[in-house]
This record gives sequence, structure tokens and C-alpha cells, in this order.
Amino acid sequence: MFTTHLRYSLSTLALGWLAASAYAAPADYFRIDVVDADTGRGVPLVELKTTSEVRYVTDSNGIVAIDDADLLGQKVYFAIKSHGYSYPKDQFGYSGQSFDVKAGGRGQIKIKRENVAERLYRITGAGIYRDSLLVGAPVPIKQPLLNGLVTGQDTVDGVPYAGKIFWLWGDTNKPSYPLGNFHTSAATSLPPGKGGLDPDKGVDLTYWVDSEGFSKKMIPMPGDKPVWMGGLFTMPDDKGKERLFGPYAQVESDSKTLEAGLSVFNDEKAIFEKVASYGTTLQPGGRPFRATVGGKLYLYFHAFLRTPADYAHVTDPTRYEAYTCLAPGAKYDGANTRLERDAAGKLVYGWKANTAGLEAGQERTLIDAKKMAPAEALQQFHDVETGALVDNRGGSVHWNSFKKKWVRITGQANGTTSHLGEIWYAEADTPTGPWAYARKVITHDNYTFYNVAQHPFFDQDNGRLIYFEGTYCTTYSGNKFNTPRYDYNQIMYRLSLDDSRLSLPVPVYKLKNGEYATADNLAAKGGWGAVASIPFFGVPKATNGLVPVYASGTSLKTTPVVGAQPLFYALPVEKGTDEKENADLMELSEANQKLGRVWRSRSEELPLDNVVAAK
Repeated sequence: MFTTHLRYSLSTLALGWLAASAYAAPADYFRIDVVDADTGRGVPLVELKTTSEVRYVTDSNGIVAIDDADLLGQKVYFAIKSHGYSYPKDQFGYSGQSFDVKAGGRGQIKIKRENVAERLYRITGAGIYRDSLLVGAPVPIKQPLLNGLVTGQDTVDGVPYAGKIFWLWGDTNKPSYPLGNFHTSAATSLPPGKGGLDPDKGVDLTYWVDSEGFSKKMIPMPGDKPVWMGGLFTMPDDKGKERLFGPYAQVESDSKTLEAGLSVFNDEKAIFEKVASYGTTLQPGGRPFRATVGGKLYLYFHAFLRTPADYAHVTDPTRYEAYTCLAPGAKYDGANTRLERDAAGKLVYGWKANTAGLEAGQERTLIDAKKMAPAEALQQFHDVETGALVDNRGGSVHWNSFKKKWVRITGQANGTTSHLGEIWYAEADTPTGPWAYARKVITHDNYTFYNVAQHPFFDQDNGRLIYFEGTYCTTYSGNKFNTPRYDYNQIMYRLSLDDSRLSLPVPVYKLKNGEYATADNLAAKGGWGAVASIPFFGVPKATNGLVPVYASGTSLKTTPVVGAQPLFYALPVEKGTDEKENADLMELSEANQKLGRVWRSRSEELPLDNVVAAK
């Protein structure tokens, strides 16, 4: 009798406490705002940990709401940690701050952004603005807690279509069971300025859902194997109607594809349907863009795979072309890959139908197997500060009007602080290169951030501000602590391309007549056909401490040339005291006069085409 009564009393007490906490008022919480010390904006994904190992993580407003009974009324120390952000250490080496935690109270923590890119908000998953709602703070999106019953979502793609932005994701988690949707999820949002949010604020997603309200299968196929999509693009079909297309792959695992092909969106049924099957040689994905070459419009699935931009070509994979050095008709086969060389032994690069291209990792395998020299590769990026090789993976390439360059945001395998969580920025004069130097813009501490995607439809101020996102997860990291709510979800970042750290060295071209040029003045000197070689790279814009270098006929000099602007800028001859060691720097001399230091050319290849970006 006593036991039953005690059980009843405890249950009643627990239910009462749960009911009370479920309807707690903002005044019942202690609020901590973690903000960027420079901008004052709230920083998402900041961990605050007590001395008893209780962890809190800021929501997308940078807010933590605390109502723990054991902490209220106490002075509490919070250790502060966040990927790519820092907080000063005290005399004992601890990074943290103490607060008198009390209901209705509020504290603030200012942290310094070390990343070049700015973390803005989480886009998918549960509890995006959970803590903000608990303390009564305003939130920008309509579904701040749970949208489409989605708790996790892998790998994004997005493209404007039918007056909206159409979004795709891969494997999708739900609250009710560990297995969710493995046949692709989708949603739409309204464009900024047309009913949609400014990308600075967020993305309001409207999911396609099933009868239970969960994000539905967008490409239903027989069997239980995952079906992944990506590479979305729009194009008129054979009847002239604008349609939405996307490559798909049904997979056994990350490395084994069972079936691949091209699909088209059925607007009435709100599902994707098969249009064409791909063979095993070319299976497009990537982040497509359009460009004109020689007056002909092409659809590029990525920088090294294209097809003429019309319905007949995109639905016929045998007419796809890869920019590659493989022998015609060949596929990648590790150290046994067949390469095409001319009579002099030089690799023959070109646009080849029904022939596989090479990914950066595959290039590295061929280099290690002595099948290819490093200078023959097209995608071997190097850290602009140290010269260290960047094992780049994935990412996306788009034309940027502000830089007047093709801009690439790419991931890195085998990074220094994470296996697959370091993100780099690079730029080139054409989609195929020359890709040489990159700057790290995001770092993670033993956490993964992969499959990053630029969103050029969000570009602002003529491309000065660009937005991109990626999947944040523990996969491949070895990290056993999954960040609650954030893990396996998409996080948005912004880059300001006028940041001086993103002024990367550009190719300085040696022309066939002996003169020098950069892409900015190459058209006046005969265009790409006039280029003989790329002897080195120089900085394109003036920065404190750099040496202006002028072109005068076939000579280079540091003394001003009447009526001329500097062609490029070089580092001073003498190394700076805080400058990192960089084996890629070389001394530039002219007539026994030292002009400065420039960056070595990484490639002997000239993957140059007069490529003009198109909408």
C-alpha cells in the first residue's frame, strides 16, 4: 500500500514537473547569448560545458536557455568551445566564463571568429531555434522547431525552378524510428525579395510530405537500397516546356552503384521519374552551371564534365564530354588507367565523349603510381600560406561577378584538425583551371563537414557576398560525441570576397610573343590562343607591404611605367618576421635585379578556353 502510494506520488510529482516545464515562461530561464565579438551577431553551434560535464549548444540565434534545478541560484563556470571560433584562455589555460545563474537572468559571451567564413544558421533538423523560443526571443523562420518531421538531412542541392527554389537532400532522419527516408527528400522556398527570407536570416522550407507528415520519397524505386540525387538543372524538354532534371543513383554503398541515370520532375505527381540510364563511364553529379564556349551553350555538370545545353544532348549520356587525359573510351582503373600521350610523351587533354574524367583523389593515385607527374595534374591544390598539398574533395564551381573568376568551394580529405571537415576557397580564370592555390575558410575540430554547395542564387552585392552550406556530422571523423540536434544536418555559411585573405595569387601568363599578361588584359593581347606558358602566380591587387610589378614589352620591372598600371604584385624579397615557411614561393628576377617573390606555377597544362558564364 505504501509502495503503491509512493509510486503514485512520485509519478504525480514527475508529471506535474514535466507539465510545468513544458509551459515554462521565458522568465524561468537563464539566458546566455554567444555573439561574434566583431559583429554582435549570435553564433550557432557553440558548446558551453559546466564543471559537471553538462553540455549546452547554442541554437541558430546563438542562444542557450538554462533551467536546470541544480544550476539555478549558483555561480556556474561554462567552458567555451566552437569550431573555427575562439575565446581567450585564463592564467591556467582555461577558456570559459562564469555567471550567476538565476531565473530571468541573462549573460553574454563574446567570441572571436578565426574562420574566414561566417557561420550563420542551421537549415535542417529539429530545434533550430529551440532555445530562442524558450526565452521568448524572435525567430526568422515559420517552423523553428520541427519541419516535415525532419531531424537529420544529408547533402543538399538547390536550383531556382517555377518561381521558387527547389531543394533536394539525401538520407533523411525522423523522430519516430532510426530509419527514415532513403529515397531523396525535397522542399521549396520562396526566393529572397519575392516572399522569401534574406539568406542572411534563413531559409523557410516547405517540404513535400507523406500521409504521416514526414518528408516523402521523391524518387520511389523498388527495393530498400538508398536512391540519391544531385546535380539539379532546368531545361526545356522536347516540347519546349521548362522542366527540372536531376541525375540519380541507387546505391549499395558509398562506393557501389547499382543503377544510375537521369530523372525529370513530374510536377503533377511531385516525384522524379526516369528519363535515361547512364552507363558506367560517365555518371554526372556535381553542381551544374551553364557557360558559352565559342558561341555554343553548354551545360556543365561540374567543371570537367559537360554537354551541349539542349534536351537531345542531356538525355543522351553517350554525348557527354569529359575534359580528361584518359585514352578515348577509357575508364579510371587505378594504376592500370589508360592515359593518352602524344608522340613526345605529353599528356593529351581535351573534351572527349564516352571517356571518364579524373577526380583529384584519382589524380593523386596516378601520381603516386608514377603514371602522371604532379605538374600534369589539374586539381592538385596547395595551401597559399604554406605550400602544403590540399587533398581536395567535392565542392562546387560557379562564376563570380565580383571577383571576375570561377570560384570553387571545396572540401579536404586528411585535414590537420579533421579528416573531412576543412573547407577551402580557390579561384581560376576558367572552370577547368588553372587551379593551383587555395585558402582555408572553415575548420572543424575532429568533426566532418562535407559535400559543400554554393548557392549563386543567393549572391549579394554583385557576388561580393556568397553563401554555401554543407553536411555537419561525425561520419568518417571517429568522434563519438554527436552534437545534439546539429549532427547530420545542413549549416549555412557566408563569405565576404572582399576579405583581403581571399586575394589569392593569379596566373601570370607568358605569351608566345614574349610579353606577359593576366586574365584581366589577355583579351587585348590575343586571348587564350596567345598563351605559351604559366611561369608563375602573382597577387592581383595592392595590399600593404606588397611590391607592384609592371610589364614593359617582354620585361618586368618594379619601377612605374608611364601610363601603365601594375600587372601584379609580389611579396618583398626579404621574408617577413611572421611569415610562414612556404616552399612554393620563388624569387623573381629580371636582368639580375631581384623584383620580389611570387608563387610557383603548379601545372604545365593549359586547360584554357574562352568560357563565358551564362544564366
